[in-house]
Amino acid sequence: MSENDDFIETTVRSLMGGELDELALKIVTGDDGLDRTILRPRVQKPGLAFAGYYEYIKPWRVQIIGESETKYLQSLPARLREKRVRDVAALDVSCFIVTKGITPLEEFKHECEKRSVPLFSTPAMSSTSITRTTYFLEETMAPKVTMHSGLLDVYGIGVLLLGDSGIGKSECALDLIYRGHRLIADDMVIIKRHPNDVLLGYSNDLLRHHMELRGIGIIDIKDLFGVASTRDVKPIDLVVRLEKWVEGTEYDRLGITGETYEMLGVSKPYVRLPVASGRNLALLVEIAARNHLMKLQGYDSARAFLQRIDAQIAKQGSAGDSLPHSNPNEMASSELRSMNTKIRFQPDVLDRTRRQR
Repeated sequence: MSENDDFIETTVRSLMGGELDELALKIVTGDDGLDRTILRPRVQKPGLAFAGYYEYIKPWRVQIIGESETKYLQSLPARLREKRVRDVAALDVSCFIVTKGITPLEEFKHECEKRSVPLFSTPAMSSTSITRTTYFLEETMAPKVTMHSGLLDVYGIGVLLLGDSGIGKSECALDLIYRGHRLIADDMVIIKRHPNDVLLGYSNDLLRHHMELRGIGIIDIKDLFGVASTRDVKPIDLVVRLEKWVEGTEYDRLGITGETYEMLGVSKPYVRLPVASGRNLALLVEIAARNHLMKLQGYDSARAFLQRIDAQIAKQGSAGDSLPHSNPNEMASSELRSMNTKIRFQPDVLDRTRRQR
């Protein structure tokens, strides 16, 4: 995920929602600016900006002020310190968080109150504050989409099951769970795009570990199959679509087409499985996951097969397109066997054989 990618915009007020209780954030001043925007999940330490390099500050980010930044400001002459604090507070920053329980400088309090910039204090270390705040903002601001599908962990591969309603996604998922694989979500999957284009799939809190089976109703997979049969989140590696078999529809017969499915701007390998009577869908999904795992390890069986065919064609071509010479004795023996077979299956011979029996 690059700097130019879109994030879901949030506000400074979200930092006080309870998810960051372990930081024990306390607002010192600027509480009338809690609706200031946060546009990027990555936080900053404004040390270079305090040294006069203001271009370093990226707009609308959370700024972390630790012991090193505080001591540097204290080392500056009073008038220069006031100027640097004033200039940084005037930039497009979301808020300031002073770590390690350090009392914010008076110049900071004054400028933040004057400009309605929230100023927080936390007893946590700078490293802890950066890690927890970044994680929270990445979760909160990550682009997301909700899909009518199922998500399972099959041999460590995150398989997203797509298909029309009633096609058999839940039944296929149940068969996979019975085979020892793990359910992340059924019927409704929340997908978020995280940094480095990682797509994480979650379950809706209300539906977590539950599945609807027509004719049976709602079942709890965790209660029926144990805690090892479910997990809460899984990166999506492979997309499998179950679709009704339609005569004449073209499907990939060799496995070298390499179709992809795009979600939130990220492409994932895509397999279409036609649903027909007698097809073991769970087994096919397992094979698709195994095949994808082999490709990740550097072996593509379909391409290896084609390479062997190409090598055989090239070998025959180099031999002048001629077939190997046959042994005369073998040819004579073959002709005798062929004549004997023709005689045995002539109509009069068959009739004579039946009468004898």
